[in-house]
Amino acid sequence: MVRAFVAIKIDPEVAQRICAVQSKLDKNLGGIRWVKPENLHLTLKFLGSVGDDKVTPIADALERALHLTPRFSVACRGLGVFPDIRKAKVLWVGLEGKPLAHLAATVEDALAPLGFAREKRAFKPHLTIGRWRDSAGRSDLLRRELERSQRQDFGASQINDVIFFQSVLKPDGAVHTPLRVFPLRG
Repeated sequence: MVRAFVAIKIDPEVAQRICAVQSKLDKNLGGIRWVKPENLHLTLKFLGSVGDDKVTPIADALERALHLTPRFSVACRGLGVFPDIRKAKVLWVGLEGKPLAHLAATVEDALAPLGFAREKRAFKPHLTIGRWRDSAGRSDLLRRELERSQRQDFGASQINDVIFFQSVLKPDGAVHTPLRVFPLRG
């Protein structure tokens, strides 16, 4: 069994700009576990635990679905939280780019015939940059930081491929290993 997901990665330069903001926020917010720069990604589809015998069929379905998808650019802009400011668990950077929703739908369509349930929540393109176990008592401070950073521009990233990842959870954070990379059309 492997824990798996399908994602896109952002350019390393953009990841470094996000990390610089993480450092600033760490001084003000505290209590956050920060996502490492090499782990910043947009999850298109979380698959959970997948049997070893399913890895090749998943990869083949993704390859068939994605082979005509063109490369595109996304803007990384602004900060937000899930589920809301009072019960914040996830701090994120927003992603903007028209092809993102279409790409997520393409992945959903490719994997539904293999038994992967379609996501019920609306697609909200974002990069998780930090997680709280408990954000209680921080909502006023968090609201001020979010207002200050609402339209912060981290730069654009060229999306050249989609990656089928294995994720291994470790005490110091997840380790993501590509199982297969699907280059987008140039």
